[in-house]
Amino acid sequence: MRLTTKGRYAVTAMLDLTMNADAGPISLADISRRQEISLSYLEQLFARLRRGGLVDSVRGPGGGYLLAMPPETISVARVIDAVNESVDTTRCGGLSDCQQGDTCLTHHLWSELSEQIHGFLDGVTLGQLASREEIQNIAGRQRRRLDDDQIPTASP
Repeated sequence: MRLTTKGRYAVTAMLDLTMNADAGPISLADISRRQEISLSYLEQLFARLRRGGLVDSVRGPGGGYLLAMPPETISVARVIDAVNESVDTTRCGGLSDCQQGDTCLTHHLWSELSEQIHGFLDGVTLGQLASREEIQNIAGRQRRRLDDDQIPTASP
């Protein structure tokens, strides 16, 4: 499977947005700190997610990003698709030119696997992931760590 960091980071950032939605608009800086993803990379991803209609931006003090629709309606596959990532297990990128311009013996097998993976990810929503206890525990730990990092220490 050829799912690069672009797709994985987009899903992680969208799940972070989902898990912290009750706090209002979420800044990319907060997502960056919690998920340890470069802020400039998140800016690129969120430009694509916004164009894909998955997030809305709020300008000004207290601004940030919000989900553009309920998390129960946003599939993982839709997030990956929005950042122009593909779930492709073929060597040829699905072009059927695997073997000196011709289709190889296993091309159709790997193409079907790619379709199965995409179908699986299309059946999993951010809302479903957010309701999982282990994900709630991880999100809580990340929020606590971020809060602890922002507490000013007393100088001697």
